[in-house]
Amino acid sequence: MNGLAYGGDYNPEQWPEDVRREDIELMKEAGVNFLSVAIFSWGLLEPVEGQYDFDWLDDVMDNLQEAGIKVALATATASPPAWLARKHPEILPVTAEGTRLERGSRRHYTPSSSVYRRYATTMTRVIAERYRNHPALALWHVDNELGCHVGEFYGEEDAAAFRAWLERRYGSIEALNEAWGTAFWSQHYASFEEIIPPGAAPTTLNPGQQLDFARFNSWAFIDYYRALLAVIREVTPNIPATTNFMVSSATKTLDYFDWSKDMDVIANDHYLVAADPEREIELAFSADLTRGVAGGEPWILMEHSTSAVNWQPHNQPKMPGEMLRNSLTHVARGADAVMFFQWRQSKAGSEKFHSAMVPHGGRDTQVWRNVVELGDALSKVESVKGSRVESRVAFVFDYEAWWASELDSHPSHDVKYLETMRAFHRSLYLRGVTADFVHPSDDLSGYDLILVCTLYAVTDAAAASIAAAAERGATVLISYFSGIVDELDHVRLGGYPGAFRELLGIRTEEFHPLFPGSTLTLSDGTVGSLWSEHVHVTESGPAEVLATFTDYPLDGVPALTRRSTGTGAAWYLATLPDADGIDSLTARLLEESGVTSVAQASAGVELVRRRSADGSSFLFAINHTRDDVTVKADGDELLSGARFGGVVPAGAVAVIAED
Repeated sequence: MNGLAYGGDYNPEQWPEDVRREDIELMKEAGVNFLSVAIFSWGLLEPVEGQYDFDWLDDVMDNLQEAGIKVALATATASPPAWLARKHPEILPVTAEGTRLERGSRRHYTPSSSVYRRYATTMTRVIAERYRNHPALALWHVDNELGCHVGEFYGEEDAAAFRAWLERRYGSIEALNEAWGTAFWSQHYASFEEIIPPGAAPTTLNPGQQLDFARFNSWAFIDYYRALLAVIREVTPNIPATTNFMVSSATKTLDYFDWSKDMDVIANDHYLVAADPEREIELAFSADLTRGVAGGEPWILMEHSTSAVNWQPHNQPKMPGEMLRNSLTHVARGADAVMFFQWRQSKAGSEKFHSAMVPHGGRDTQVWRNVVELGDALSKVESVKGSRVESRVAFVFDYEAWWASELDSHPSHDVKYLETMRAFHRSLYLRGVTADFVHPSDDLSGYDLILVCTLYAVTDAAAASIAAAAERGATVLISYFSGIVDELDHVRLGGYPGAFRELLGIRTEEFHPLFPGSTLTLSDGTVGSLWSEHVHVTESGPAEVLATFTDYPLDGVPALTRRSTGTGAAWYLATLPDADGIDSLTARLLEESGVTSVAQASAGVELVRRRSADGSSFLFAINHTRDDVTVKADGDELLSGARFGGVVPAGAVAVIAED
């Protein structure tokens, strides 16, 4: 496409023909050039088994093509029609407690159902063959938000698929018994047929089984996706395909780094939590993580909201200018497409109070004026398309470590995988420093500062890569509860933090997690919470002790250490500092690594730089405050078309094509 893509989910099946005609004119007014179509249309496209009605969709596709609007055409498989669920109730999800989830909502199928796969691939083929040569077709939108609402499945067919997956993974039941440590609690298995999913049980479950079940459920969805993708590849080999992820700081169902290999382009849905006073920082975190899943390449923001959503306890509208700031933040952090759920706000159904590009009030509303304003803004910054975000800082991020770190029977149930990571990301954000997210298997050579937060489970190869980065000159920070187990969730013996002991020059003999509400003080004045541990500096050091615990029973025990290695350094943090402590430590890490903000600016302005292959650079300055802020930058400001004067007005955005 020429320029940035702009649009959203289009559900014309909800509206009569006269409204659809009006839609085309409104789309032209707003500058829409890209729409997702037919996501939840199966029940109308095939109202009775084997009887199809494509007349309305033919008209929609033709009208969009005539208007110059490209289409991400869905497979329509995200919600099975009532006749299918009624005829084949075995496709319905079953919970850990054995409850079957009925139709009447959406996503009421299990990806392991052979019956559902047969019907879904048939529907995909019918749609693909009908529109294979349609000039509006630009992208395939496979299913929708896979893993949403239900991410684990416990039915009979799911259990059989889980057993087959385990047999492929381990090859023998003896290998599985070793991996799961089934000698404990008499859990030994004589055959794969004895294994069931880890459902409701008298007490804590086998963690190896739980971890493999998480892996299996992610795989089951991607295997289902591949089944539909195979049909699309066969019928339309030259049309790219994707599905919309739900990358956010709250979604851990699917391993999106693993999924990314099967995507022609990464697409993501993101929604603010209205009650979060720093929701723009969570948005930045999620956008950065999406870019990481995309390997640094541009990506599609497939869904976000123009204003309020309908599914939170209190659904407040977005504040003045917030929709524009949200949208351009995603662009700043790598999105080359800005799309919404949905085009026209529904008048009936579960999401009728979810905002849309065309609200219930129509054109004479602030939401509509915002939509037109955003379309104009995106046309003015289209030169950023294809550029990449600059970053010299990386967070090592692993969904499997996330799953494993939050299983049962750990030293503290309060330890959450993202907590320390989000704290450091916030500190970097407030300093105008952008961070990438990388998988442990990724190349780390391009980063000067690497943050390894609560990487509880890690492979030998990943640990070696992190150590090598420090040897090459990077500053590496490793936080508490990292390197504890291997990929089987087996403890690395000899003292914590197992995989990183030698790199850090320390050894922890025992954890001392804190009770909720408890804090401790370090020798440098930092206030810590959540975690502490009995750390020793080992003879293999020398590790420098930068701060110690000051409270009984760890008085004088190292809490923050640093060890030089090669031309770099490895730091260890044995507690969770408060915001001031995180900020102070971030400053020291940035100074040592030589990483600075992309520009000098007043507090409250978000700064990100994108750079094109030809060397052109674009500085995004997003003012989240109610006051004007200053930014030191030279160049033309693309939104205004004027020379940048050094000031970003309250609540506004500047995109500067730097000299």
